[in-house]
Amino acid sequence: MTQTLTTQQSAEAMPGPFLAIDNVSKIYPTPHGSFTVLEGVDLTVEEGEFVCVIGHSGCGKSTLLDMVSGFNQPTQGEVRLQGKPITQPGPDRMVVFQNYCLLPWKTAFENIYLAVKAVYPEKSKAEKVEIVQQHLAMVGLEQAAHKKPHQLSGGMKQRVSIARALSIYPQVLVLDEPFGALDAITKEELQEELLQIWTKHQVTVMMITHDIDEALFLADRIVMMTNGPAAKIGEVLTVPFPRPRNRAQLMEDPQYYTLRNHALDFLFGGMEPAH
Repeated sequence: MTQTLTTQQSAEAMPGPFLAIDNVSKIYPTPHGSFTVLEGVDLTVEEGEFVCVIGHSGCGKSTLLDMVSGFNQPTQGEVRLQGKPITQPGPDRMVVFQNYCLLPWKTAFENIYLAVKAVYPEKSKAEKVEIVQQHLAMVGLEQAAHKKPHQLSGGMKQRVSIARALSIYPQVLVLDEPFGALDAITKEELQEELLQIWTKHQVTVMMITHDIDEALFLADRIVMMTNGPAAKIGEVLTVPFPRPRNRAQLMEDPQYYTLRNHALDFLFGGMEPAH
């Protein structure tokens, strides 16, 4: 009996992966039978890791991240954060979308304040205001605090979205093509800022992108999905470049183009790993 208890206690004490996607499938019923979006997806993500997910449209990338966010549930398998199953959205996982999702009648400050107020009702108004101001400063928007979304550029709106997501100190930041609608220069600026913020906050990031160069610049690992239906993880590419990363130096590294071509071959060469 004593040995059994000791064994159970040891098992409970053993730390599992920070974020675990365990044999996850997503199947939707249709008038013509079942439609499998994802099939048998297995992935573990360490705390503080930056993971990019790439793949063609329709490969289930957003469905997978929706299950991490809690907006969707697996048909089979389980998604766990620190050993606990994810069954619904929560402030420990915040999402930044491509279309910003800001309330148009609220200022940048008010959009962030609403999130802080909802998650930290016990804090004083002064404490909540300070948190908002800190996060506006973090993304360089102190001067735009009282502007409404229609008065902001696309890059500024996305900065507000990122500041709002981080203002409640989530454990996981889910980014669904956050820079997809931005011009190339703004996109590169925000990629640099995102890396600085990630380094400072040490938040775990899962990000969808179609941009291989973006993934190579940002990620620790790139998860490459096979084409749907019944998409799965075809290959996980470890990005070997040290941090902090310098874009110009990175693009002079021969290894950069080897990895880039490998990812392109995977995406456009029949969805299986290049050999």
